[in-house]
Formats: sequence, C-alpha cells, structure tokens
Amino acid sequence: MPRRLKHSLCYPGIRKDAGGRVKGCSRHFTSKFHSQRTNISKQELRTKAGSLSVAYELDVSVPFVETRAAHHGLVMHQEIGFQKDNQGEYKASQAIHMDCLRWVKRDSYLPVGSHNLKAAAKAKLSYDPVELDPEEMCRMATEEPQTLATYSVSDAVATYYLYMKYVHPFIFALCTIIPMEPDEVLRKGSGTLCEALLMVQAFHANIVFPNKQEQVFNKLTDDGHVLDSETYVGGHVEALESGVFRSDIPCRFKMNPAAFDFLLQRVERTLRHAIEEEEKIPLEQITNFNEVCDEIKRKLISLKEVPNRIECPLIYHLDVGAMYPNIILTNRLQPSAMVDEATCAACDFNKPGANCQRRMAWQWRGEIMPASRSEFHRIQQQLESEKFPPLFPNGHPRAFHELNREEQARHEKKRLGDYCRKAYKKVHLTRLEERVTTICQRENSFYVDTVRAFRDRRYEFKGLHKVWKKKLSAAQESGDAAEVKRCKNMEILYESLQLAHKCILNSFYGYVMRKGSRWYSMEMAGIVCHTGANIITQARELIEQIGRPLELDTDGIWCVLPNTFPENFVIKSSNEKKPKVTISYPGAMLNIMVKEGFTNHQYQELVDPASLTYETRAENSIFFEVDGPYLAMILPASKEEGKKLKKRYAVFNEDGSLAELKGFEVKRRGELQLIKIFQSSVFEAFLKGTTLEEVYASVAKVADYWLDVLYSKVGVKKHFLRKWLKMPSLHDLDIRSVCLSSA
Repeated sequence: MPRRLKHSLCYPGIRKDAGGRVKGCSRHFTSKFHSQRTNISKQELRTKAGSLSVAYELDVSVPFVETRAAHHGLVMHQEIGFQKDNQGEYKASQAIHMDCLRWVKRDSYLPVGSHNLKAAAKAKLSYDPVELDPEEMCRMATEEPQTLATYSVSDAVATYYLYMKYVHPFIFALCTIIPMEPDEVLRKGSGTLCEALLMVQAFHANIVFPNKQEQVFNKLTDDGHVLDSETYVGGHVEALESGVFRSDIPCRFKMNPAAFDFLLQRVERTLRHAIEEEEKIPLEQITNFNEVCDEIKRKLISLKEVPNRIECPLIYHLDVGAMYPNIILTNRLQPSAMVDEATCAACDFNKPGANCQRRMAWQWRGEIMPASRSEFHRIQQQLESEKFPPLFPNGHPRAFHELNREEQARHEKKRLGDYCRKAYKKVHLTRLEERVTTICQRENSFYVDTVRAFRDRRYEFKGLHKVWKKKLSAAQESGDAAEVKRCKNMEILYESLQLAHKCILNSFYGYVMRKGSRWYSMEMAGIVCHTGANIITQARELIEQIGRPLELDTDGIWCVLPNTFPENFVIKSSNEKKPKVTISYPGAMLNIMVKEGFTNHQYQELVDPASLTYETRAENSIFFEVDGPYLAMILPASKEEGKKLKKRYAVFNEDGSLAELKGFEVKRRGELQLIKIFQSSVFEAFLKGTTLEEVYASVAKVADYWLDVLYSKVGVKKHFLRKWLKMPSLHDLDIRSVCLSSA
C-alpha cells in the first residue's frame, strides 16, 4: 500500500445551498501521522456538530475509530461526547444519533438481503450509489482521487435522502405516540414500544401494571410428562398450484354449479351488506340496486350453465385488511380477559342468563418428553445425592439444593434427555390439542380501546394521505411551486403517521407472546391465529368451487377466477358525499361469509360506569380487500414430486412491472450476483409470448444462454466478469462478448 494512502484522510460531507439543493463537499487531508489524522476528524466533528447525527451502520465502524483514538491518548467521549452504552450502541447526551440501518431492519419491510445501504437506497429511493471495485481503491487513491471522493460522497447523499424522506418523519411521528426519546424509539423492538404505550394507557385507565411474565421451569403436563416447550399453531400457509398464470392466456376451469346456486340466492343480501355495512350508505338512497343485482345474476347463471370452460383468468389477491387487529377488536380479545372457571365463579356478573362468557377454540402444540412422572422424580432424587462444580474457582462443590432454580432445571432436563434417548430411543414427542378458552366480555377494555384508537387513527391518516396526494397532482398540473412543496410536505407527514400507526398496530398481536411482557397470553395469540386460519380456509373452500386458488397466505388468498365472473360494479346513490361507489363482488361475497360465520353477538360495552350497566351488541370489523387484477403470477414447481413451494412466487402488474416477489434468491443477501441477474432476466421472459408454449420457449431461451455461459470451456477474465456483475448498465450486453477472452 502506498505510504501516501496509509496516512491520508478523506472527509465526505453534504450541505444545502441557498436554493435548498443538496450538494456534496469532500475535503481530502494528507498527514504523515495517524494522530494528526485523528485530530483532524475530531476538529471536523466539533465544527459540524449539531443536535442530530445521522449515519448508516455507524455502530459497526466506530469501535475501530475509538480504539485508534485511544492508542493516541484521546478519549472519544471527552473529545466528541459519544460513548458506547451497555447495548453496544454509541450515543451522546448532547445529540441524537439516528442510525438509518435500525429503521431499515425494523420498519422498511425490506427482505434481509436488502438491508445494506446500496440495496436500501435502490429499493426506496430508486438511486444507485456509486460502486467501486475494492481492488481498485488503492490505485484510485493516488491516480483518481476525485473518483474515490465521489464514491465516498455518494454514500453520504444516499444516507441523507433516505433519512429525510423516510426515517426522520417516521421516527418523530412515532415520538408523538410513544413516551420515549428518539434514540430509543429508533432502536427498541416493536414489542418494547408497544409495552410502553400500553403502560401509559393503563395508567390513564387507573389499572395496576401486571408483573413481567416469568418462565416456569420443567412444567409438567396433566398426565405427568415434562413439557420441554409449548406454543400455539400459527397462521395457515399453503401452496396449492404451480405454473404460469397470465390474464391474456386462457386456462381451464372446473367449477361446481351448486356453488353458483348458493351465490345466486344471496346476491341481494351480499350487495345490501356491502352498501350498508362497508360503504355506510342507506339502501333507500341507492338508485340502481335492482339493475346491479340483475347484472350479477345474469353472469352467475352464465357460469353455472357452462361450469367446465377454458377462458382467460382474472388474477386476484383477496386479503383481510389488518386481520389480526380486527380479530382482536371483533372478539374483544385482551390478555386480562382470558379467564377460567374459578375466576368466573367469583365474579359478581356470573348469574343465570349472563352472556358475558365467550368461548373460543385454539390449537396448542407442545414438545413433551416420553418419560413418566415417576421416572422424572427418580432422576430428581439421583441429582439430589450428587455434587456439582463450584460457582467460583477453587470453591467447594455444591449440592443440588444449593443451585439456583435455572441451573437445577438445566441439569434435570439434560439428565432426563439422556435417559429418554436410551430408554425410549427418542427425546421428544409432539402433541397437538384443541383447547377452548373463555373470554370475558366485561373485562376493562383499555387494551381493546387502545387497538381501536390506533386502527381508526391510521384509517384517518390514510384518508388524509390520499387527499393530499390528489392535491399534489393538482398543484403539479397548475405549476404552483409553493403549493407543490406544501402538498409534498403534507403527503410525507400523513404517510409517516399512518406507517407509524401501522408499525404499532401490528405489534399488539405479537406482543402478547413476547418473553417477559407484562400482558402475556398464549391463549389470546392462539385464538387470533386459529380464527384467522379458519377465515382463510373457508374462503378457500368457496373459491375452489368457483375458480382456482393458487396460494394461501396468513391473511389472504391468491386465486384465479373466470374472466366472465362478476367483478366491479358502480352503485349510484342520492347521497351527496358518495354519489357513486364501486363495489367489488369477489370481496363482497367473502365479506358476507365472514359476517355470518365470525360475528361476535356477545360483544358488551359499558354504558353506565356508576351502575355497571352493559349493552350487548353484534360486532364484526373483519373485511376482505381485493387487490388486482394482475397481469401474471409465476409459481415455481418443487424438485420433489408431490410437494409445493410455499411463499415463493412472482406477481406482475398490468403495466409489466413487478408487483410482488417472494422467496427468490434475487432478494436474498449472500447469494451469487450471477444468480440474481439470471433470475431477473428469467422473470422478464415470462411476459413474452401469447401461449404457454411460447412463454416456456422464451424462458428456455434465456436458460440456454446461461447454460452456455456456465458450461463454456473458454476462460473468463475475472476483471471483466467482476465489472459486468457490478455495472447494471452492462447486463443487457452478452456476457460472452464482454467477459470471454479470445485466448
């Protein structure tokens, strides 16, 4: 390495000019000694210091700087105010340290492989920071310092825009909800944030905080087996079909005429529910109700008369909006409301005819050890007669009763596992049980009220976001620069607020199973998942009679329906606020099914706190939403016969853009760049051709091209191959013409 490079320091930065535009600035220092370079860094940080420090993955690189400064007699905390806390994070009392990586990991919903700065900037900002080959950096430092400086500044620019567009409004919007400082809101897990919020709400409701959940060691089942672990059966995910489905290529449908008879009998009821319950418009104000019903019936009768047909499909994703929060709200689920017979027996409201006890099923799954209770007690007796290593070096051996409970449980489980392995030839048995839990409908509703408030506020912010998005489009058409800037700011504000509420809203379900949480309830989590799985399963049973379900998600179902199936209908009304509304029939037919099967008719609400008077009503806020139709959906087949690949598909919008990609290497970190480029080129080939044969032929052409590259015996120049892989602009060129040498 050249001596000049070893003793040089490049300080990148970004600043705004008078017009508000961001410009890069880079200052290059050359010094003979490491200590002088460290002092320059300290002076620059002091000069540019503010109340907010933004970086990307700084907690990883700062320890090197801290160690180097200590070598030269400088204490980083005394010089610039930053020091490492007990979590290994660098913070300062005089400034906020915002590490954008924390937001990307927790709140960006990007796959694990896209958590580095370049991938995050590309996904969120459509910006590719400058990339350089690491082997070329040493040479560039002496021969092309400006190129190296541009490379350094591009990361700073990407970090700035990522922070200003996403992290800053999101975190400070959360700070208006969560009673924590910005550093904590950025870094803490969503469960911790949820608990802090619940504690505030419990305080306002005058509720005593429960103790944190404590682990029970070596719990025994009713029949005397040691319980190694226990949980609940989660959401239902299933892959049903594989292949290529495109909206312009016909596919075969085999439908059940009885299902159309069922739908025909319920057309009026389905539309009435969609208009009155979903759109909140009185039926008397609708002017074309009978015409729409007749049109739907006509299409359903046509499908019933020819149930086996070949026609172009409609590709839909039918998913439940905010499924888990709405299941919680519908059934008044909260950890403190999970009661048993003893609790109900001592309750003042436990009188004949009381309907405040709602019983709901869930599935329990446990890993138990095959040894019986007597065998476990015999092993405990053996351990009580043994000695164990001392707690400190050179100490006295300890008896079993001198160990703490955690150590005792660890030794018991290890000895019992060894015994089961020899006596039963297995260590664990998996047991599934369907259990029924009683939910009190008169428990203090602070938990449910908190979830409802967050859900309603999020819907409000989503509505305002759409309003300001329309205003922005109008301002851009008029050319008013000041109004465009104002509308952009308001759009970002409401988008950040609704995302902040979404983050917390999705945490209310997961929090109840978090280790050490104050409001812990396995029963509640199990009921939520079991109810959600039942909703999706019932939707699948209907869809497979009138179309073809392709993939079941936790909260939705991907399917194809015949092209002539009733789709969207415009409902006209005399209501001034809603003169026209569009109703999606596929969503409406599933929503009436959910209403009839999953409405809580025992929901009780306190109307008079003084006399403890409750009002009973029916409650259901679970609704399907319809996404689509889409242009194409690709579901790969498994290598093993009779198996399907779950959560692995690609979906394309009508304009050919990628709507959703799940499970492929192109989104994973650590996969070969060559594989990612190969998959990206293959996806484009699925949209070519007018028949399935032509589609597969175009895909095969791409595969043959890459096979030629892999199996070619001609040597590859590593320098050109690396250049081709790292420069997206070269990917359209033939790799063989770029990388293969003539030698």
